[in-house]
Amino acid sequence: MTETAHDFIGRAQRYLAEGDLLQASEKGWGAAAEMVKAVAESRGWEHVSHRDLWRAVNRVAAESGDEELRSFFSIAGQLHTNFYEGWLPVEFVEDHLGQVDELLRRLDPLVR
Repeated sequence: MTETAHDFIGRAQRYLAEGDLLQASEKGWGAAAEMVKAVAESRGWEHVSHRDLWRAVNRVAAESGDEELRSFFSIAGQLHTNFYEGWLPVEFVEDHLGQVDELLRRLDPLVR
């Protein structure tokens, strides 16, 4: 799952460079979701539904003391919504992808 997360963030950056904000947004969300799934799976937590992912982020933020994880994942959620709505300007997508990249960086060592 961690490999998939890193692959997705790379794809998101390529889509962004091509100007495809919808696909960049969805791959950004996918990167975040896959990394959270990896953390959850490594701890034996449920990780099938969106609800499970949000709960996992909440738990790992409390466990690690890194409260910013919640904000980073919320931003990833905005990218997911943007895939369907298409309302985020390019600057927001670019910034949000950077924050998803930071989320991956922080979660990667928490995969057991």
